[in-house]
Amino acid sequence: MKKKILYLLLLSTVLWACKKNELAPFEATDNIYLHYLDRNGLQDTTTISYSFAYNPSLGQDTVWVPIIVTGNKVSRSRQFVLSVVDSLTTAVKDLHYEPLKPSYTLPADSTRLKIPIVIKNNDPALAEKSVTLGFRAVAGGDFSADLPLPLRTKKVIFSSRLEQPAWWIYWQAQLGTYGRIKHQLFLIATGNAELVDQSKPDAYMQIPRSLYHIDNFRVFLKDPAAWIAKNPTKGYVLVQKTDGSNEYEFYNEDTPGRRFVMRFFAQVNGYFFIDESGNQIVV
Repeated sequence: MKKKILYLLLLSTVLWACKKNELAPFEATDNIYLHYLDRNGLQDTTTISYSFAYNPSLGQDTVWVPIIVTGNKVSRSRQFVLSVVDSLTTAVKDLHYEPLKPSYTLPADSTRLKIPIVIKNNDPALAEKSVTLGFRAVAGGDFSADLPLPLRTKKVIFSSRLEQPAWWIYWQAQLGTYGRIKHQLFLIATGNAELVDQSKPDAYMQIPRSLYHIDNFRVFLKDPAAWIAKNPTKGYVLVQKTDGSNEYEFYNEDTPGRRFVMRFFAQVNGYFFIDESGNQIVV
């Protein structure tokens, strides 16, 4: 009899606990993560690489960060936080990127959003080095930070640095030894043209076009002032320096920190652009 009474008491306790759980269901806070996908549609946690070198007139550009919510839509706007990760960042705030906002707003009835992060091209040192900007979705506002760090973290590495393209070696007889300043001026003069890689099938069909770009580059190097006059919308100027050196500086007005020097050589009675090693740029 005692065993039956004990059994009934235990059963009633379990039923009461279940009843209580039904009245007070568990509610989890939603999370957000960075929804970068690779070409196979899988989550991409690799670093983003960016170079201003192919658009040197850009003073800044925008990296769009795709945000996605793990929970359902709600009928009100919600706040979330995206912050810079100091340990992943070498970029300097205001110099290399615009500060992030204290919080961002996800509109009502939404589970996806893209956040703009503005990176800048005003530091001349970016022509010689890359900087990194790491950012992460963190707890704050209406969202938790329970998901793994790789899903909530991204890093952008950026510069205005150029590297020698594969096609250069096939045109070295015309262009000379590779140099980053020479390459940058070539891109400006030709509108980001690439010469044909002569190892490719049917490359011969593109040789006339490549020679055309090289000729245009030669004309530009000899008389950049005439090139500026023919291309006023590109925003480039040629200004004499005021330090008494009789040198000129060629630059885009949108990125005045990135300047190319022209120096006078009395031996040939002419001006030449100067490369990173202090030598004349001749093609």
